[in-house]
Amino acid sequence: MSNRLFQGLVYQMRDTINRTIGVVDENATIIACSDLTKIGEPNDFLAIDLSENNDLFVRDGVTYKPFGSKMKAEYVVFVSGTDDLAAKICGVLTISLSNIKQYYDEKYDRSNFIKNIILDNILPGDIFVKARELHFSSEVSRVVLLIRIVSANDISAFDVIQNLFPDKQKDFVFNISESDIVLVKEIKNGIETKDLEKLARSIVDTLGSEFYTKVVVGIGTVVTGIKDLARSFREAQAALEVGKVFDTEKLIVSYDNLGIARIIYQLPTTLCEMFLREVFKKGSIESLDQETLFTIQKFFENNLNVSETSRKLFVHRNTLVYRLEKIKKLTGLDLREFDHAIIFKVALMVKKYLTANPVKY
Repeated sequence: MSNRLFQGLVYQMRDTINRTIGVVDENATIIACSDLTKIGEPNDFLAIDLSENNDLFVRDGVTYKPFGSKMKAEYVVFVSGTDDLAAKICGVLTISLSNIKQYYDEKYDRSNFIKNIILDNILPGDIFVKARELHFSSEVSRVVLLIRIVSANDISAFDVIQNLFPDKQKDFVFNISESDIVLVKEIKNGIETKDLEKLARSIVDTLGSEFYTKVVVGIGTVVTGIKDLARSFREAQAALEVGKVFDTEKLIVSYDNLGIARIIYQLPTTLCEMFLREVFKKGSIESLDQETLFTIQKFFENNLNVSETSRKLFVHRNTLVYRLEKIKKLTGLDLREFDHAIIFKVALMVKKYLTANPVKY
């Protein structure tokens, strides 16, 4: 498509400039030229590594100037002649061609379109119009994965993820910050959360084992309508934030599996504080030392089974019973009773949530 854009502009300038002008791609092929007979020919005089620089240079009576929209040049403008006017024409052409390419990429680039959707940078009414312009299927199932870099080396995690998902018609990878990479993945019907977690695990393992880059991945819910991608993205963000509070050891957090943590995360802090005041006596939850909290954690992990918990803690059963009685005296809750255990479990999570004060999306 760039070839047609460039040729249109070059052809319009042909009579005004009155010199041979054109554009060469990175394969040293002329893709646009005021002399139509030269289009498609290799440029025998151009042997340049485009990654070197974007400086003007002269060769065999022709002035050249590389340009591009990325870190390295993708194209070279050429103008017949080696005088100052040729240099100025080269400068004007590179600016014009760069701008027209950037405009086209922003207007028609699918990845940029998806990025604008998830960041709410496009009006809902414009989404379907734009989707039709791009021949974008809006009714297939997709999911958003948010990959957050925790620690990295010189390897670009973005490039690695792009290579893992090379189908740019179905899967979209882009940065939204220095540490956050978004993957919008098209999926088949019937895909379950465990399948998405396996996909996320492959990303985590590849970056970790091969490139020594630690990442955590938040997974939103599967959506069908294209406008709902913004919701899936917010869910992936929320999954990472909730996981940071309640599942600090997890590298993969799925919004579907957050359970009660998701409900707590959505509550106003004032309501959470009120709940703690009603459940506990003043200061009672703060009076629990680390050993007691560890005992409670193991008791919950072993499904409120006193014998099994005492065995895992390597303490006598009576010692554990004594500790549970102590907790009952301090808090008024007997963890051996299921209803009391639920209240206590929720209260601990609420306390953890208030202490962490996570960012909400």
